[in-house]
Amino acid sequence: MISFYLNDQPVHTAEPAASALLDFVRYHEHLTGTKIGCREGDCGACTVLVGELAEDGQRLAYQSMTSCLTPLGNVHGKHVVTVEGINPAGGQLTPVQQAIVDQNGAQCGFCTVGFVLSLTGHSLSDKPATASSTRAAIDGNICRCTGYKSLERAAARLTAELAARPATDSVKWLSEKQFVPAYFTEIPARLAALRAETGTAPSPAANGHDAGAAPVSTSPNGHAQSQNGQHSASQPFTHPLLSGGTDLLVQRLDELRQQPVRLLFDHGRRGVRQHEGRVVLGAATTASQLLESEVMRGLLPRLPDYLKLVSSTPIRNMGTVAGNFVNASPIGDLTILFLALGAETTLADAAGANRSLPLAGLYLGYKKLAKAADEQVTEISFPAPLAGDFFNFEKVSKRTHLDIASVNTAAWLRVENDVITAARVSAGGVGPVPLLLARTGEYLLGRPLSADTVAGANAVMQAEISPISDVRGTAAYKRLLLRQLLFAHFLRFAPAMTLAELR
Repeated sequence: MISFYLNDQPVHTAEPAASALLDFVRYHEHLTGTKIGCREGDCGACTVLVGELAEDGQRLAYQSMTSCLTPLGNVHGKHVVTVEGINPAGGQLTPVQQAIVDQNGAQCGFCTVGFVLSLTGHSLSDKPATASSTRAAIDGNICRCTGYKSLERAAARLTAELAARPATDSVKWLSEKQFVPAYFTEIPARLAALRAETGTAPSPAANGHDAGAAPVSTSPNGHAQSQNGQHSASQPFTHPLLSGGTDLLVQRLDELRQQPVRLLFDHGRRGVRQHEGRVVLGAATTASQLLESEVMRGLLPRLPDYLKLVSSTPIRNMGTVAGNFVNASPIGDLTILFLALGAETTLADAAGANRSLPLAGLYLGYKKLAKAADEQVTEISFPAPLAGDFFNFEKVSKRTHLDIASVNTAAWLRVENDVITAARVSAGGVGPVPLLLARTGEYLLGRPLSADTVAGANAVMQAEISPISDVRGTAAYKRLLLRQLLFAHFLRFAPAMTLAELR
């Protein structure tokens, strides 16, 4: 049984755990304000808010999610908010809705509910509301007819109104200002009672679907689906593993609805920590949790710039790191980033035995993993970069944001006395698997940061890749892209170097 609060009402359902939350909300609960758009997580018309009880049991952390790709089982023990659940008694518009109306930010209105929910979720955030963070909150919403300037003006007005929001007890203030109804203040206690009533922690494996392990995959633009989860020798690996849902619910929704699944999104394998010179991630850590991690941001100060290129806020709230890995997409953004960091995966089999495998060794061929059918990724680690190390990630796609890469690449260097002493370069979209360019890295060792070194590395790199022509570009175009992105790495590492020298 899946139990959660939908707006201000408790819900208990035996619907399949792999059902799309969107379909449950519209067809089971008849709340049709949440719209069906692309069904791929790109347009944002189906955006809802999902609130999860914090460890202190006193407050909720809300995130925007695309309900078309949210497995119903993932909202067990949580608070789901649709557009029908945000207006105060009396039906007057909220400040978010009023700002959009006043700034002429709605025309046909189809996408408007998604913008409203995303901005309402931003209002519920504990983080300061700035112009950039408010605009970023709607990076997963597409408007097809109004134009974004009116929505940006609405966002600017909202930012100004949120300047008075208190740092603590903000839900009470938001309720008084009619951003959300009064019942929001009661939800933490209601969810705590629901947890006690069901006798479970939030979001366990639902409907008795507690085995698992058919291979699962992710879409290559960072839409991650985790191949990790708890297991025991008494539980045979017979069912698909389902985490964020951001790829499988695009490709196999009807199939998954017809069978038991093992839910992994809330199984505790989250978070980032440092241990004995290594950074360790739970396999179900989401892209948003990477972005929010003080450990990751301290080691990779430009991480926000990199992850801004990976899908959108709602998808980053759902997609997991290990899921991006096991999808085995040749252009998985997180995979390419972690290859250059020298990541290793920990695999656990059904008997409980663990083994480590370098991420680069996980890929045997196109969509083929060096992983037994009963093995799951449980943990990811990489050596913590030193303060003076260089790291950079680059991506080119037809759209700058929310798009699949044509080519992506990352590079890590350690330089001592102007000589490269260690190097890793990765590349996606130029071979059948995500590539760690071992020969290119070896070439760089012992050489200076110079234009000649970059030219030589490019020659080695071009011999190491094997791009094909497809809808994302010709093979020749991809070779040119990777060359230019290699230049971009070194221009970042050695600002005194010029593009003219590299040519």
